[in-house]
Amino acid sequence: MVRLNLKGFTKLDGRRRDAVRLVWTVCALVFVISMALYPRVVFDGAVLGLQTWWNIVFPALLPFFIASELLMNFGVVHFMGVLLEPVMRPLFNVPGAGSFVMMVGFFSGYPIGSMVTARLRSEGLCTSVEAERLMSFTNNSSPLFMLAAIAIGMFNNPRVGLLIAGAHYLSNLTLGLCLRFYGRDGRGHYSGPPQRASSIVRQAFQKMFQVQREDNRPPGKVMGDAVRSAVTNLLNIGGFIILFAVIIRLLTTAGVIDALAGVLGMLLLPLGFEPGILPALGSGFFEMTIGSKLASEAAAPLIQRVTAVGMILAWSGLSVHAQVASMIADTDIRMKPFIMTRLAHTALAGLYTYLACSWFMPLEEAAAPVMAAGNGWQVLAPYTHAKVFCFFLIILLGVILLALLAHLVANIRLFFLRHKR
Repeated sequence: MVRLNLKGFTKLDGRRRDAVRLVWTVCALVFVISMALYPRVVFDGAVLGLQTWWNIVFPALLPFFIASELLMNFGVVHFMGVLLEPVMRPLFNVPGAGSFVMMVGFFSGYPIGSMVTARLRSEGLCTSVEAERLMSFTNNSSPLFMLAAIAIGMFNNPRVGLLIAGAHYLSNLTLGLCLRFYGRDGRGHYSGPPQRASSIVRQAFQKMFQVQREDNRPPGKVMGDAVRSAVTNLLNIGGFIILFAVIIRLLTTAGVIDALAGVLGMLLLPLGFEPGILPALGSGFFEMTIGSKLASEAAAPLIQRVTAVGMILAWSGLSVHAQVASMIADTDIRMKPFIMTRLAHTALAGLYTYLACSWFMPLEEAAAPVMAAGNGWQVLAPYTHAKVFCFFLIILLGVILLALLAHLVANIRLFFLRHKR
């Protein structure tokens, strides 16, 4: 009976894989036919995607990609892993090496967090569950993109950038603190008695030197390999950006974006969103840059436009999801937790953005375009900067205290369970 059941499950899994491959084959055929029917649309979309990648993504991410490769090869990540284990474990339930992923992910933008996470997993610096936790909250939009491209370029208002960026990072950190419970076996994590700071620092340096001794490549070879790997990854990302730019143009021409906007309207219109914001959210479902641009120009109140941009950036678009999937393709990291946390990030970022806008504005007073950059910065007074910072900081500290309390309770429980045995 067991053999028959195993054969049945194997046959069922094979049928599922065949069905999935058939669906992808049909999608590819439809895409090729659409390219033949609308060559001009395809060309315009490809040009837009190429310009976006070459003018924005490539120069913005290349230095971070090279730097992350160099730091990995020189053992700096292993150093941080040992040094920051006492911080990362109680807060996020990930190894100390995850601090490097956080640093790079929060300062560079999509999808470098997934790339570095996959590298940590391939080197055995984290488990598959820890990698899924880490990847789910370290993929962020670039601060330069939010503070410059969106705030100044799209809204002509720096205040918008501060609110969007603050809500974006805070909601992702909130998810990271909540994800510490994901994948736990119920036994907690007892780290034992605390170590002295001098002992941890010594162990961190020993680990870094050990990695450097094991790598026999000369520095020139290490640098050349880092540049080669970074450019290869960016070429891969560029292909996805161009592909999805073409897909969005084709879907817009076919009316699919408007249909998706109608579906979103069933969920968002009862919450008070204006119909004019829905096409932007439909486009942002596939690609965040185009969706953010449309949201900033939508016929809707400014607070709704800012909230919509915050939601689009949190979801990040199917284009970024495809890039992340390609980064982790050679590992055992699953995409399902990442997609589920993106949905949660969308809802949480939208809530935080709306609350922040309601608290610090009327935004409508700053709705008029700002003609000069100097005048734009005068819209946000210095004391308002401090208020915005304190607002997000108070929320973050509250969530951190809850995470530390949960870690303490779990360790106390595990401590007594071990002593009972």
